[in-house]
Amino acid sequence: MKIAMISPPWFPLPPQGYGGIELVVYLLTEGLVRQGHEVELFASGDSRTRARLSYVFDQAPRERLEQGSHLEVIHSLAAYCRAGEFDLIHDHDGFASRAMGALVHELTGTPVVATLHGPADTLTQESLSSLRKQLAFIAISEYQRQGFPDLRFVGTIPNAIEIEKHPYSFEKDDYLLFIGRMNHEKGADTAINTARELGQRLIMAGKVNEAHEREYYEQSVAPFLSDNIHFRGEVDNNVKLELYRGARATLFPIHWPEPFGLVMIESLAAGTPVVAFRMGSVPEVLEHGRTGFIVDTEEEFVEAVRRIDEIDPRECRRVAEERFDAGPFIDKHLAAYRELLGAA
Repeated sequence: MKIAMISPPWFPLPPQGYGGIELVVYLLTEGLVRQGHEVELFASGDSRTRARLSYVFDQAPRERLEQGSHLEVIHSLAAYCRAGEFDLIHDHDGFASRAMGALVHELTGTPVVATLHGPADTLTQESLSSLRKQLAFIAISEYQRQGFPDLRFVGTIPNAIEIEKHPYSFEKDDYLLFIGRMNHEKGADTAINTARELGQRLIMAGKVNEAHEREYYEQSVAPFLSDNIHFRGEVDNNVKLELYRGARATLFPIHWPEPFGLVMIESLAAGTPVVAFRMGSVPEVLEHGRTGFIVDTEEEFVEAVRRIDEIDPRECRRVAEERFDAGPFIDKHLAAYRELLGAA
């Protein structure tokens, strides 16, 4: 197949720090190329890929992230202006890009599929519903898919990672781990409260660049840093993987219905169990009592961390290999593409 892959422009591929969507797009792109498909990746010019790379921005315009969707339009337009050259276009960008995709499909007939990477909030539901006749969609969890009942889906494909590239250990250090953006939705404050109540060491790493992230960090994180509570900032991928490998548990105290959490499967691949609130797709990813604990209250969260040694790290790694490796992820996308092309 000849496939145009549109990544968001904000971070290069593969991302060296923050960039969950970009990590998934990179995994998919490289996997398709390995299988012999002709993929043109539309991303920032500082990306690295075995696909053909096309770009508008020489460097990822990360510092302009808050400026809005017009940069997405400039970026994605480069792909959609050449729609007739591809068998299909796979869009991972924002709503403005998808609106262009709907128009281009009407004008050229080139099939466009969009992966939903965000939640089913009211604005997103209304916006995407207006494009349902022109676009096909891929969900990243059943929880997310249920929030868009009127869209045309060609698959529900959970995110994945290259398990073999994730180091693991069944012997753990004495710290708890939190990986995530600094905001209330990710729950760093709950992780801190848990570690303090248990008297355990906590290492945190995550992005703190945008104004609301800096405000949250200054109010809810910085005042509690101590000899036991550490913040590493936005670490690179190698450091992140080593942190996962050594942690007794990864804390995932999200306060919003996240459609999928890469943190959970990255942790399991390292042989590290996860404690998480019952929100969004968490019950689809974790197996309560086998790969970690799923809880409903902060009191239960603390108690679950207290019991974390009941979870066998070997089971965590085994489940990651069975359910979240890259091979089936690529195959499911190819099946979705064939369904889309068959219906075109």
